[in-house]
Amino acid sequence: MRFFSKLVFLCNCCFLAVVIFRSIETEGEKNVHAGEQALTFQPLVSTIAILGYGAIIVNLIFNIISLFFLLTKKPQPVAKWLVWVNFLFLLAQVYYLKLY
Repeated sequence: MRFFSKLVFLCNCCFLAVVIFRSIETEGEKNVHAGEQALTFQPLVSTIAILGYGAIIVNLIFNIISLFFLLTKKPQPVAKWLVWVNFLFLLAQVYYLKLY
């Protein structure tokens, strides 16, 4: 569970990067000539995008497991701050999906 929670946190950070990259790209389309890109290293951007959008599913699974631990009153094997941060990321991801 510790490794999974760290993986989820890393994916959530990639999701945050995807949101930032998307805003850079939309602003860049207004200011950049046709055919040029604001972010040029495409393999890195693609990898971060896959991890970022996959974070929604992985984060949902992590939060369901955390809810199970909470409801059964078992001690959680991860830090509470990490559970809360991942939950807040899940709320932001749901909001982002509804918005865009």
